[in-house]
Amino acid sequence: MKISPFFVINIYSFSNKHSYTLKKIYTLAISFCIVISGNAAKTDTVLVYSKVMDTALKAVVIVPDSYQASNKNYPVVYLLHGLGGNYANWIKRVPEIETYADLHEIIIVCTDGKNSWYFNNPTDSGSNFETYVAVEIPEFIDKNYRTIAHRKGRAITGLSMGGHGGLFLGMKHAKTFSACGSMSGAVDLKPFSERWGIGKFLGDTIPGFSWADYTVMYLIEKPLSDSLSIIIDCGTKDFFYETNKRLHEKLSALNIAHDFISRPGTHDWNYWKNAIQYQLLFFRNHFNSMKP
Repeated sequence: MKISPFFVINIYSFSNKHSYTLKKIYTLAISFCIVISGNAAKTDTVLVYSKVMDTALKAVVIVPDSYQASNKNYPVVYLLHGLGGNYANWIKRVPEIETYADLHEIIIVCTDGKNSWYFNNPTDSGSNFETYVAVEIPEFIDKNYRTIAHRKGRAITGLSMGGHGGLFLGMKHAKTFSACGSMSGAVDLKPFSERWGIGKFLGDTIPGFSWADYTVMYLIEKPLSDSLSIIIDCGTKDFFYETNKRLHEKLSALNIAHDFISRPGTHDWNYWKNAIQYQLLFFRNHFNSMKP
């Protein structure tokens, strides 16, 4: 894999010893499958039934070339799309992720989260995407593919809305995922409550509503059920950069280990196409560290 950042990249790994180190790092049925020529990985498009929402949604599942000739179990990275996106965004915009699945010997799953912000919507019982993505999708994948069906073999990340989802679901479901990440993520929703209909969507006028229950910036204050490996990446020209920087500073103050990446870039596919390389390497190293 060739990793070619557009500019000099700053990656800060925060340890529990408060040391910063600049370093180089780089259930329905399967409906049909598509084999992309020129790449060894196999890409399936699957249809996954959601019991909690009583509907079926598509997802992309990329299995590495070595999967076909082996009988071993593979770790899985769940990769989430942003607002206005869908399950096919990543494979269409960044087809190189098939190569990365081969290189790191991982399964990559791109789910469909609609415009849900990956919440169980308190105002709409038909929009339970937290349960769908964090519970039902992993159950389906573990049933239909040879996976490491344990938290030590699962990671979750995404871009923008999906960056929020990666951290939010990873932290709320740390018994399911052992690593989580974010690329240009909406890590603090409160300052953007008037944009994209977030406040109305969540029902922020409902008595008892608290942003602490729905945004990563406050969620990190609550004890996690298990330890997590965390990676956060955001461009310095991104409109989410300041909130990502504050999250990094707050995680550091709370002595929560994480990697924080910043480099010149904005909120676009050029940035995410680069960022995903670092995220997947981070998760591969994490999975290696979880081996007995």
